Amino acid sequence: MSPQRRSAARLSTARLLSGAVTAALALTFAGTGQASAADVNNARNAGFESGLGSWTCSASSGTTVSSPVHGGAAALKATPAGQDDAQCSQTVAVKPNSTYSLSAWVQGGYAFLGVTGTGTTDVSAWTPDSSSWKQLTTSFTTGSATTSVTVYTHGWYGQAAYYADDVSVYGPDGGGGGDPAPTVPSTPGGLSVSGTTSSSVSLAWNAVSGATGYNVYRDGAKVTAVTGASATVTGLAASASYSFQVSATNSAGESARSTAVTGTTTASSGGGGGTALPKHAVTGYWQNFNNGATVQKISDVPSQYDIIAVAFADATTTPGAVTFNLDSAGLGGYTVDQFKADIKAKQAAGRKVVISIGGQNGTVSVSDSTSATNFANSVYSLMQTYGFDGVDIDLENGLNATYMSQALRSLSSKAGSSLVITMAPQTIDMQSTSNAYFQTALDVKDILTVVNMQYYNSGSMLGCDGKVYSQGSVDFLTALACIQLEGGLSPSQVGLGLPASTSAAGSGYVSPTVVNNALDCLTAGTNCGSFKPSKTYPGLRGAMTWSTNWDAAAGDSWSGSVGAHVHGLP
Repeated sequence: MSPQRRSAARLSTARLLSGAVTAALALTFAGTGQASAADVNNARNAGFESGLGSWTCSASSGTTVSSPVHGGAAALKATPAGQDDAQCSQTVAVKPNSTYSLSAWVQGGYAFLGVTGTGTTDVSAWTPDSSSWKQLTTSFTTGSATTSVTVYTHGWYGQAAYYADDVSVYGPDGGGGGDPAPTVPSTPGGLSVSGTTSSSVSLAWNAVSGATGYNVYRDGAKVTAVTGASATVTGLAASASYSFQVSATNSAGESARSTAVTGTTTASSGGGGGTALPKHAVTGYWQNFNNGATVQKISDVPSQYDIIAVAFADATTTPGAVTFNLDSAGLGGYTVDQFKADIKAKQAAGRKVVISIGGQNGTVSVSDSTSATNFANSVYSLMQTYGFDGVDIDLENGLNATYMSQALRSLSSKAGSSLVITMAPQTIDMQSTSNAYFQTALDVKDILTVVNMQYYNSGSMLGCDGKVYSQGSVDFLTALACIQLEGGLSPSQVGLGLPASTSAAGSGYVSPTVVNNALDCLTAGTNCGSFKPSKTYPGLRGAMTWSTNWDAAAGDSWSGSVGAHVHGLP
């Protein structure tokens, strides 16, 4: 959230790659047309079932793992370190003057797939970090004298490990051997309704051998695709019945749909997502550490802040579980009892206090059902111990949409409809609804309070009109907020996250006037820059800042101006 809590490598990577985002998001890869009977997958050990056999990884960066896998029992895990981008490669025999389709499934950190030595034009494809499996696909043509090419995968400097599986170099048999093509998986069985709310139905089914994903259908129309054998369909009407089916998929195709089951939502519970908050709200992060900003108690936070996010919870040795340790020594002797009493006083004044998970050093991983349960149980325990109203998700090192959504729903079932759930994704995390953060927000939309995207430390980014906008302008704030508003979030779930001062972030600080102009542009269509949204969003939730401490160090000028403006919106 702050430069003191954020990886410098990640910031430089975002700047380096942001210029490529336009092309990456619009990229469509050409296929090779009708395959012939002689076409094969020329890659050897394409699914890493034989360890790293036939593969060479730079700087000993690669290994094989049993989870996560896309198909079979193994996958590649490669970890960038220092100046090494974790490149793993294989020499593949090919035929001259031939066209090949190159593909691989990837997950985790930034992942690249490419080929060199084609004798014509070498090609590559890439994707930003992802919590679910994605297929990278491109094609290449060999030269008149080309009998082998080098196929590679790699990550990006300073980024998280990436996973790769089921690599394919599909085309004429080059004579070097290869792996057989997959077959269409069988139809899933055992589909059942595992839970319901007033706006969602949770489903589970038996896993299918050879399947790499599943499509979920509601009343005959596909509504979502998942990689595991469970899913939650959201956005449903209360007290209504729906028919559900599921099919299994892999690179060979899609199975027949399962036998249908009926799920009926419960009656409306009267809402959730922190409904006691004002229509327009201001969020501020409170630092549980001393990094040169003003040291505060919770009681010192100005009344302009409607939601106070306590930064941060700490990971434990139990996967997915978190704890909280008040930095009493760093905060001038602030005691746990004072901390709890100050939270109660803020709540009595109508404010909400949540525990934030993540930050630059946050390494909490929720990647399976067990860790999802541990996350929900531990956060709920902190809510009971300290009186927190909910949780803020500020994981800057990636998250798994399937299991984070599962964890938040489990927490909601424990805490009830008053639970406050906020998020603080980076700009690159919200460029597309296919990104894991955006998926998570949409998956829990019915219980989500607000997404306060960080409009800083990012460099230039795409707006909803497909144009690139420079950080630090009204256009940057409005055109990027537009992506969330057009991508499915309610206006009441969108907030603008900005630094409170130039000291609070490496880049992206704008004056409170710019923030206020962006709020006016989005809510009323006034004070816009060159970009003007196609419609106004008077229900926009408001704004967020890092941090209340840096705001205090600047004389509370941010909350004094932006806070008053937010609360004065119609």
